[in-house]
Amino acid sequence: MTSNLYIGLMSGTSMDGVDAVLVDFSDDNIKLLASHTEALPSHLLSGLQRLCQSGNDEVNRVGTLDRSVGKLFAQAVNNLIDKAGVDKSQVRAIGSHGQTVRHMPNLEMGFTLQIGDPNTIAALTGIDVIADFRRKDIALGGQGAPLVPAFHQQLFAQAGSKRMILNIGGISNVTYLPGDASAVIGFDNGPGNTLMDAWIKQVKGEPYDKAGAWAATGCSDKDLLKQMLSHSYFSLSAPKSTGRELFNQAWMEQQTADFGYLKEVDIQSTLLDVTCHAIANDCLTLTDSAQMYVCGGGAFNDELLKRLRHLLPHYKIETSSALGINPQWVEGIAFAWLAMRYQKGLPGNLPAVTGASREAILGGLFPAA
Repeated sequence: MTSNLYIGLMSGTSMDGVDAVLVDFSDDNIKLLASHTEALPSHLLSGLQRLCQSGNDEVNRVGTLDRSVGKLFAQAVNNLIDKAGVDKSQVRAIGSHGQTVRHMPNLEMGFTLQIGDPNTIAALTGIDVIADFRRKDIALGGQGAPLVPAFHQQLFAQAGSKRMILNIGGISNVTYLPGDASAVIGFDNGPGNTLMDAWIKQVKGEPYDKAGAWAATGCSDKDLLKQMLSHSYFSLSAPKSTGRELFNQAWMEQQTADFGYLKEVDIQSTLLDVTCHAIANDCLTLTDSAQMYVCGGGAFNDELLKRLRHLLPHYKIETSSALGINPQWVEGIAFAWLAMRYQKGLPGNLPAVTGASREAILGGLFPAA
């Protein structure tokens, strides 16, 4: 097969939909051909959210949801292919990240778990699937995350230019591309959109604060901000990764328990500042100035970008659109890229980022045949 078409599938911590992209890797170029987002049905979303917390009958629930998410991912692929107007036989493989339901790399026996049965995806699409990208890195002593810095390096690095690639999903992660022979640095900053989304859903019944418009009308509370930023995660040195196992609604409620006198909008503003200050503090430990390109859902939060520009006055902050890629699709493209790397027998991790003992080919093959 001479085709270099791959599909990437991504559903992140925010659980706001399955992103599917069709990518052409011909001639060492990366060209996005088509994109599609498949919404998560409300019953599936609520099931996944419950599964992210410890509870009863977890084995049965994870088994059922594993198949259900696999079917949804397959549906995303089939709808993407219909939209793109290509024949399935032209697609070499699907790179599926899966849906993370636990990420616990720092236990004595660390692990990470993504569901979305790749066998189901392969059976329902007729296309080979590459999946389970994170667990090899953990087996080698790494965090299993973030994995996107290797892709950021290939796609965005430019000699002589200090670049920061900031991905803000439910969790925020940053990649520092120093522009010289120095090693790429990358790690999870902490909460991205997850706390803000949880709060606005709790008090207003809305899934997210569009463009940060509600937070923009509030006044952050410096005492609450200081308390939340005092969490030990923010002072950890890299490699480090986190997820909703730590930064979740229960933690948020515990942190805000003594601040019931605050207006709801002021808490929203403070939660936005937690995200912004965590990012800015980390970036300033790496370099005083850089070109920053933001991707992920947070790239569409105008108030977030405004506050980042205030905290990082010597950074030029734009979205990844300035580099020719819509912020919504960067992570999906990254997992198409990881599938391509697997098929070519090339490593997909950066040990300096994840802490793994060596580079490794990530993922496993789940053939359609």
